[in-house]
Amino acid sequence: MSSSSAAIPQTAPAGGLTITQPPQTATSYYKIAAANTITFAWNFTDVLATPTSLTVSAVCDNGNTYPVGPTDGIIPGTATSVLWDLGAYQSAHPNLPLAEATYVLHIWDDRGSGAAREPGFLSENSALKFAMYSPQPYTPLEDWTCPTCNGALSGYITHPAFISLTVTLVVMFLSGYSLVRQATR
Repeated sequence: MSSSSAAIPQTAPAGGLTITQPPQTATSYYKIAAANTITFAWNFTDVLATPTSLTVSAVCDNGNTYPVGPTDGIIPGTATSVLWDLGAYQSAHPNLPLAEATYVLHIWDDRGSGAAREPGFLSENSALKFAMYSPQPYTPLEDWTCPTCNGALSGYITHPAFISLTVTLVVMFLSGYSLVRQATR
């Protein structure tokens, strides 16, 4: 840390960061592919003790934690963004490949993950959720088959709701026909 904690007033708010990229209005989806780079960017707020370094990691729904960026997740404490080349990561880490899942981005200072909130020091941020997917290989239209379409009609015909609807429509038709026939006599 570049500032002494003694110089920071105890009334100062805890520092934080606000993610500016990607937008947090909706979940962003990223393709796990060669030369596909994600940019994560942020602004600092109320940070009076500049961290020496930041650690950036992506925690997956499957429980795995992945270091983000070209330097195994450790970046300078003044950095306001990091680039993560998903294809390069996949190539360099064959034993821990990225999963098709939802992730939470975690950013903390050199005090470590889970450090207590202190006036003027950066608080850990884990507000950004994003997801990744793998592209599927191209399939020509003439070779493509719908995996859920085959036999789907027979599933509808035997469904109790379909049978009930069919019986109701038949009864309505016959009742209406009977009424029209009696009215024309």
